[in-house]
Amino acid sequence: MFGGLGGGETLLILAIALIFIGPKKLPELAKGLGKGIREFNKAKNDLMNSLNETPEVESKKSEEKIEATSTQEEVDRKDQN
Repeated sequence: MFGGLGGGETLLILAIALIFIGPKKLPELAKGLGKGIREFNKAKNDLMNSLNETPEVESKKSEEKIEATSTQEEVDRKDQN
């Protein structure tokens, strides 16, 4: 059901939370917990995306350097002739 927890374990945790927190505060707690998990996952995904994009940027920079070098070599050859 949730991660490595089965149905019985989840019900037990919810029952304990209901006893200690109370029925009035439990929805607020669940809402806050859900919001926190969403924000964490969004930050994790943003970080993963930025890490995945970095090699592409570096690759493009090196390709541009290679193109600039070959263009400079062509100009030098034309100047020599």
